[in-house]
Amino acid sequence: MSDAQIRIFVGDTRVIVPEPTRPFDRLLGKLGFWAQIAFLLAYVGVLSSAMFYFQFALGELPCPLCILQRMGMMLSSLGPLYIVIHSLRGTLAPADFMTGLGFAIVGALLGAAMSIRQILLHIMPGDPGYGTAVLGLHLYTWALVSFVVVIVFAGVLLMFGTEFLAIAPAAPVGRAIAWIVVWIFIATIVANLIAVFFLEGFNWFLPDNPTTYELTGWKP
Repeated sequence: MSDAQIRIFVGDTRVIVPEPTRPFDRLLGKLGFWAQIAFLLAYVGVLSSAMFYFQFALGELPCPLCILQRMGMMLSSLGPLYIVIHSLRGTLAPADFMTGLGFAIVGALLGAAMSIRQILLHIMPGDPGYGTAVLGLHLYTWALVSFVVVIVFAGVLLMFGTEFLAIAPAAPVGRAIAWIVVWIFIATIVANLIAVFFLEGFNWFLPDNPTTYELTGWKP
């Protein structure tokens, strides 16, 4: 199969459909692909900052709701990850594209629920909130902003149907960059899961305001 073809599946039959030939349609497909890459990079930045800077450098341990918001980000990001990998392998069907975007929306909705819950816990006047504020807003508020952006982003793409069906780059450099982003994202998820394991240990629940890593007893 050449790089200029897309596989779609109708029932059990594999159908080969050529990529769009009009430059504008191909441009939309490429924009759709790199938009998914940008989605992954955005949450790599958010998750890495929360873990390496706030948790490790500043010693601000995430509360249970903070961890659930991180999980919502990871879950939401599995949507674009699914789209990107299928596109790079040449197996992306329109149904896969819609599934990935739907997955992003569901993850964002779950994460937004956790963010809203934490915002409401600190909504009373005079409440200092949990953790350090960034540009006047706490991380859980910024998390809600990111979830809303994800829902709008995925919803808009779904409105256009297959207009932005992701087309992976044919150039080796572009493909290499995309695969690097994929593996960086996977490494970020693994690092966060390890950090959560050290934080929670073998306990079912974390304290509302954790001060030590339950697995080792280390206090930052």
